[in-house]
Amino acid sequence: MITKLDLYRMFHTVCKNESFSKAAKSLYMTQPAISQGIAQLEKELETTLFYRTPRGITLTKEGQILYDYVHSAIGILEVGEEKLLEFQNLTTGELRIGVGDTISRYYLLPYLEAFYKRYPGIKLKILNGTTLEIANFIKSGEADLGICNLPIQDDHLQVEPCKDVHDIFVCGDKYANLTKDKVEAKFVMKMPLIFLEKKANSRQYVEQYLREQGMHISPEFELGSHDLLLEFAKINLGIACVIKEFSMDYLERGVVREIELIEPIPKRQIGICSLKSVPMSRAAKRFVELLR
Repeated sequence: MITKLDLYRMFHTVCKNESFSKAAKSLYMTQPAISQGIAQLEKELETTLFYRTPRGITLTKEGQILYDYVHSAIGILEVGEEKLLEFQNLTTGELRIGVGDTISRYYLLPYLEAFYKRYPGIKLKILNGTTLEIANFIKSGEADLGICNLPIQDDHLQVEPCKDVHDIFVCGDKYANLTKDKVEAKFVMKMPLIFLEKKANSRQYVEQYLREQGMHISPEFELGSHDLLLEFAKINLGIACVIKEFSMDYLERGVVREIELIEPIPKRQIGICSLKSVPMSRAAKRFVELLR
């Protein structure tokens, strides 16, 4: 007997393959059986899910909406199946971590090394992305956990802070006069500014804080990586907003200098994010224990 879940799996496979015949091969079924299953699902939902033409099939608007939910649900189900197959002693399995490049390089690497040495049988898969993308990786079942810039507001996620970080402004030699004494943030805002892209969570945090103080930023440069912020400041293209803890090499070598504010930007945290409704895998739990 074909269940509703079977129908959704057929639908999901047809969408991924963009073909009834390819989906049939993937599921070891006949093409008529797939066609009948999709027809049954359309009948039960009282809607058309695919446009059928001599050149192939495409999703209708209703089909695309359904696919987004089915893809997420099946991803979570597959994660559940994988968790059941993990060995008790973690001699095999996979740990999928969503993390941005900067946090990965300046914070996570030592923990990844320690985990790999302790559990060499666990395959590590790193998914790079912004905080929003990492949250979506977790909710769709593509990542077991994420290490993100906080704050993050999402009712589906469990968030645990694991490290304090401080957002600061740095400059090269051209602006060294700004480093002699503490200065007001509004004075720094008049300088050429170098920030991360608007979608970056750390950028949004700093921008929100400045907005609450009555200041608005208009950066000269909006860049995609933390390292580029430091490099642009180093060659005197402006004042860069960076994370102090991830800039210590540049600061200690005197390549860039910190501009101290009279009222520093409040500290924030990096946090461990996971799905509230799904227990962590054994591998994820062990990794979180290392971070703690």
